[in-house]
Amino acid sequence: MPRLAAASLAGTAIEFYDFFVYGTAAALVLGPLFFPTFSPLAGTLAAFGTFGVGFVARPLGSVLFGHVGDRHGRRPVLVVSLLLTGASTVAVGCVPTYDTIGVAAPVLLLVLRFLQGLGLGGEWGGAVLLTAEHAPADRRGLWTSFPQVGPAVGFVLANGAMLVLSATLTEAQFAGWGWRVPFWAAGALALLGLWLRSSLPESPRFLEIDDHARVPLAEVVRSHWRLVLLTAGALAVGYAIFYAVTTWSLAYATERLGVSRTVMLACIMAAVVVKGALTPLAALLGDRFGRRPLCLVGCAAAALWMFPMVALLATGRPLPMFLGFLGALVSFVTMFAVIAAYLPELYEPRVRCTGAAVGYNLGGVLGGALTPIAATALAEQGGRVPWGVGAYLTGIALLSLGCFALLPETRPTGVAVPEAAVG
Repeated sequence: MPRLAAASLAGTAIEFYDFFVYGTAAALVLGPLFFPTFSPLAGTLAAFGTFGVGFVARPLGSVLFGHVGDRHGRRPVLVVSLLLTGASTVAVGCVPTYDTIGVAAPVLLLVLRFLQGLGLGGEWGGAVLLTAEHAPADRRGLWTSFPQVGPAVGFVLANGAMLVLSATLTEAQFAGWGWRVPFWAAGALALLGLWLRSSLPESPRFLEIDDHARVPLAEVVRSHWRLVLLTAGALAVGYAIFYAVTTWSLAYATERLGVSRTVMLACIMAAVVVKGALTPLAALLGDRFGRRPLCLVGCAAAALWMFPMVALLATGRPLPMFLGFLGALVSFVTMFAVIAAYLPELYEPRVRCTGAAVGYNLGGVLGGALTPIAATALAEQGGRVPWGVGAYLTGIALLSLGCFALLPETRPTGVAVPEAAVG
């Protein structure tokens, strides 16, 4: 289990590094470089639009790779998704800007972002299921929390690279070539991930299945459509919080409040580091008290904290901003630390890869794709304190709270492990 968990953590870290480095670049430089004919606000919205395309692609990736995972095994998904995401990320770093090739530049950016999202849509399901189906029932929450630490590690790597380059290069150097370096580094990280995953065993639960679903998506839509919609709605708040903190706030504070990007990156990274460290601890609580109670507590905390968070952000001072981000990410991790155990337990093994991944990534469309765009537009309409953004995030938290309230508990209570909490 330690070797398997370490490989899953490393793989998700690398995949999310690829995904997050784009979000940071979108907040800082992609607008002026790829949409120079737009106003500053419209350029930021356009850059966040290409960012959102990755989320739209993720459910499609979960369908494609979920079919492979349910038909041919969890392990092949990990290799192909990592190759696709890594190659498309390196290619983003090579795309010429608008001044060089005109409108072809944003079009290429859009296509590559779509391929990034397609690969990441398959990554989460494969990595989580391989860990979950190997883990002992009474510690499934703990072991599956390690892939959930991966996004925090990937974020710190992506933003750490941007922070170092931002602090050491001039504005002209950073805009000219510095922002590309983290994208190029994705190639080396992808090779490392492939090496770590080359010797992983196939899931024992998958090998026990005698009647594999012929078309897993059709079976999920026919028998589990309500569950997919509820999980997507439940997870939307986590994505909304994370990308409001890590992407929208970065653009808002640097453009509207005049905070240096180095200070903002440092504040956000510090909060994400604490969030990553708390993930296994929250997962242990999920093994002890259940998945659903933690999700309900996290949602309620998020609904109460969104207005204080935007007020602390509006101060433009490092410590209050860090505390605002930290409170939001603590509520986030209370939910998402147990999701990697919760979602697989909701589906029967024959369609588990497709069902869990589709629900997870649809939540990303609802919460992650729209939040930076909606928050940027809402903040433009308000004063110094973006209360509209706080109301938007609170509304999503209440929606997710209602969805979690309608989902069942799945934590195994005895020796026998339920194959599916919802059939």
